[in-house]
Amino acid sequence: MSATAEKPLIDGSITMGEVLERFPGAKRSLFAQYHIGGCQSCSYDDEETLAEVCERNEELPVDEVIGHILTAHENDKKIFLEPLELKATFDSEPPPRLLDLRTREEHEAVALPHSELFSNDLLQEIFGHENKERVIILYDHTGDKCLDAAAYLIGHGFKNTRALRGGIDAYAQEADPEIPRYKLEFEE
Repeated sequence: MSATAEKPLIDGSITMGEVLERFPGAKRSLFAQYHIGGCQSCSYDDEETLAEVCERNEELPVDEVIGHILTAHENDKKIFLEPLELKATFDSEPPPRLLDLRTREEHEAVALPHSELFSNDLLQEIFGHENKERVIILYDHTGDKCLDAAAYLIGHGFKNTRALRGGIDAYAQEADPEIPRYKLEFEE
């Protein structure tokens, strides 16, 4: 397979909604590099094209922004942990710290073994007392939020932080069919 075929399809005509769907960390990376999408003055609409967003943000070169999105996406893929990889860590010593980013109701209904429900108090406890070398794994329902949360912890020195690709839903499908699957009312 050629290097070109391996890269996800992206050009200036892609809508921002498609960008965010194909590249889950794009919102974070665009804000960090170009201050795009972080406040009302630099926000964008899902139907706006990448080229339109670049044009009204100081006429940023579209190819440069695409390169940044693709590089950030490759780096983000290194943060993801596959469901079967997570299952294999449950017997490791010391075990990873498994943090559930979902709501209390979701956590109480179904959770991964030995996981802790994430809270601001828990975050403060981690910042104050956790060994920065310990493996920390974050998960949510479908993997939408855990990448940004993992990047946040990595940015604070917890370099062994990972995000469960696909969340608890993918884990239930790929690693442990005994875990019940569910859909939230507002999901399509």
